[in-house]
Amino acid sequence: MRILAIDSSSMVATVAVTTDGVLNGEYTINHKKTHSQTLLPMIDEIRKTIELDMESIDAIAISGGPGSYTGLRIGSATAKGFGLALDKPIINVPTMDAMAYNMFSSQYIICPMMDARRGQVYTGIYRFDGTNMITIKEQCILLIDELIYELDKIGMPVMFLGDGVDTQKETIETKMSSEHYYAPASMNRNRASSVAALAEIYYKDGKYESAGAHKPEYLRLSQAERELKEKMAQSTH
Repeated sequence: MRILAIDSSSMVATVAVTTDGVLNGEYTINHKKTHSQTLLPMIDEIRKTIELDMESIDAIAISGGPGSYTGLRIGSATAKGFGLALDKPIINVPTMDAMAYNMFSSQYIICPMMDARRGQVYTGIYRFDGTNMITIKEQCILLIDELIYELDKIGMPVMFLGDGVDTQKETIETKMSSEHYYAPASMNRNRASSVAALAEIYYKDGKYESAGAHKPEYLRLSQAERELKEKMAQSTH
């Protein structure tokens, strides 16, 4: 089982290839370049370095959202393009699930967060029962205060990760009463290898789709769509 995995749902652009649960190559960049500049060259670099025959790929895994509207669109278009060209299925892995999987078999409650602006985060709440990841709260968009309330209700030690930590750490430190920690650099951002690892499980469970059917999961309208809705609402008053 060979998987090409892509995640461009955040500032991080990350690409990986795994074969039967072994990581063959991973390329991760967290820098202020647009994903339209980085994603295809990264895939090409991995292909050349590990001498990958693209026809040998069984499926394309994509971190399907939520996240940056533009990033998700670019990642989705890239995955669809390869899927259609190679006639391979797409495995759509929820972004928060993939991030939580970075903390494989952790004893903590796992809380990935991505900044969604306006005091909101894209998040989800997870835990591991041995090697099995259990979703306590499915990925969603929440105000940071609502998230802290939910985690304090669980009352167990929490491990935070994701770029939402950068914007919300002060609030967490001020308002959260449960024991909590922050993941280190090796685990605290999106990793295509985690997308691939989870995708392999999804594939065995029959959770995949045709390239043509794939759509990202934005969880909310793009900024342009929101502004248009607001303008239309104002014009009707």
